[in-house]
Amino acid sequence: MKLFHIIIFILLTSLFMEQTLFAQNNDWPNFARYKEDNLKLGLPKADENRVVFMDNSITQGWIEADPDFFMSKSYINRGISGQTTPQMLIRFRPDVVNLKPKVVVILAGTNDIAGNTGLSTLEMIEDNIASMVEIAKANNIKVVLCSVLPAFEYPWKPELEPAQKIVDLNKWIKEYSIKNEIIYVDYFTPMADEHNGLKKEFSEDGVHPNINGYKIMEPLVENAIKVALTKE
Repeated sequence: MKLFHIIIFILLTSLFMEQTLFAQNNDWPNFARYKEDNLKLGLPKADENRVVFMDNSITQGWIEADPDFFMSKSYINRGISGQTTPQMLIRFRPDVVNLKPKVVVILAGTNDIAGNTGLSTLEMIEDNIASMVEIAKANNIKVVLCSVLPAFEYPWKPELEPAQKIVDLNKWIKEYSIKNEIIYVDYFTPMADEHNGLKKEFSEDGVHPNINGYKIMEPLVENAIKVALTKE
């Protein structure tokens, strides 16, 4: 009888592990990452100026490097390491729209250039960013659109040369923002070196900001949020 129970236990454990692995592998946008947090968060209070930061590891790492920046305000961090714009677009409704923020801060594109989820042209990235903006506007959410941070190379893909592509993408982001009357944040200019890479004092790996880098970004985005909140 004991042997029977052991066999049943092993079979049930194996089935559970297979189902868990299946769910993880099929959650390409990573809906699960913030599912519980979103439920616990609930809707904003009547006088709350909720702001959602939508991004990849740069924003995920932000709350780890400087948690007070988020905790002291109604700033909701929804960055997921490694994500590309198609993944962010798919999870934009549960992780942004359904949280009913007044403002969304979008910083996206560098992982697309790195090819994290396959080949992406600049036009594909631009289309995904524009779609996120359109969804936000349709739901009365003000948009703050950020330039991609400079990067001379990606440590995990050293064969790529992303610097000029980032410059080109940022040119489009700025022009799109002006054309569509969106608040634009230029992180690139104060953080770029002479090679259009991230200045050494702002990063340990040339891609992700350190605390010094985030301290450059914070007043820039906070000013943009203030403008967005007062914009009709």
